[in-house]
Amino acid sequence: MAGRNGRTVRDLRRGNRAEVLQRLYFDGPLSRFELGPVTGLSSGSVSNVVAELVADGLVEEAGSVDSDGGRPRTLLRVAPTAGYMIGVDVGETRVRVELFDLALTELARTEHPLEHHRYDVDVVVGHILEGIAEVLDTTGLAPERLLGVGIGVPGIVAREEDRGAVVHGQTIGWDAVPLEALLRSARLLPDSVPYFADNGARTLGQAEMWFGAGRGARDAVVVLFGSGVGACVVTGDMTGGRAVEYGHLTVRVGGRRCRCGALGCLEAYAGAEALLARWREAGGEVPEEADEETALTALLAAAHPDEGAADAEGAGTPDPVASAVLEETAEYLGAGLSDLINLFRPERILIGGWAGLQLGARFLPAVRRHAAAYSLRYPAERVSIELGRLGPDAVTVGAAILPLADFFAAGGRRTGTPATPERRPPGWREALEDRASGGGAR
Repeated sequence: MAGRNGRTVRDLRRGNRAEVLQRLYFDGPLSRFELGPVTGLSSGSVSNVVAELVADGLVEEAGSVDSDGGRPRTLLRVAPTAGYMIGVDVGETRVRVELFDLALTELARTEHPLEHHRYDVDVVVGHILEGIAEVLDTTGLAPERLLGVGIGVPGIVAREEDRGAVVHGQTIGWDAVPLEALLRSARLLPDSVPYFADNGARTLGQAEMWFGAGRGARDAVVVLFGSGVGACVVTGDMTGGRAVEYGHLTVRVGGRRCRCGALGCLEAYAGAEALLARWREAGGEVPEEADEETALTALLAAAHPDEGAADAEGAGTPDPVASAVLEETAEYLGAGLSDLINLFRPERILIGGWAGLQLGARFLPAVRRHAAAYSLRYPAERVSIELGRLGPDAVTVGAAILPLADFFAAGGRRTGTPATPERRPPGWREALEDRASGGGAR
């Protein structure tokens, strides 16, 4: 039976289960008494929902706490072994695959290198499948116990009804790659285990908003600063945030050629790949045959030599070329952040990704200074710019959250392969269509 707002009794029950599960997950352990105020449910509804969740093996007791003059209250938590998720990060130099329990404890991890940024579709799909098989084999976990596999990828991810997640990754040469269909066609996992794919910046953003430096913020931007640059914009009315192609803002008309083919993109100046290329062009001594992380370490060491080495002749003198390249990069990144500040007026901007965290606290003051100089005063005075807290592997954690979020939304029930739900059209549409066809009142 549906109510006046179109919600059925089943919808209400699912919503109540989801609310209790999420409160226990993020704020628990909690007692039944404490669940009432934080969920807005009556004591009777809380008792009924908790009884269901305990019977389903999703919630378990976690000790007790004294009450005021009465019997001790039993504390409840989400059972860590009630489900498992796999997170995959298709990164710039490797494909990382991790297996987590519901408490996001890492149970197994494997990595497969991508040589020379080789994003051959068959190679990447093979690495993902091999990684999934490896972490399951390491733990002996039955695939049926997975809530799903989440995958963070470069580029724009669209969802098509017949092919699932399709990746448009212009910078890596992927043109409408049906990633989900390719993975499912291998039949490595049962059909009941869904795949979820999204932009890596969004998975990073979701991780930082749920568990990291974004907790408690209503409006935030999380920047993924690696070989390239991306961002996830989170606003109060936007569930989970939205990935934006931040690295392809035009910051210089007729400027450097970007990996996407356009001229003057932010990524062509502020991404780690471009940063190192500019250092080399300016005469910097970039280590030969070094990967980007090693080369960026060398750049930082040249610009900020260790104070302990100051006694050695010349060892403590900053390299002016390296320092100038870093300062210019901070200005470009700060100018790019000003666009986000003026457009979205976030409370917080968080910088993550391996390059952003490697540049670290020494880089932030210059970025903040330039962001303020290029922004409107009012929003600039109300935003904080900080580093993310979850480390360089946060994309993988965020990818694992994709099936977890779906599990919560379904009230703790496995949904199987995600599909576009069949929705009843809203009442206003039927009324206006009737009016347009001449059936309305005259």
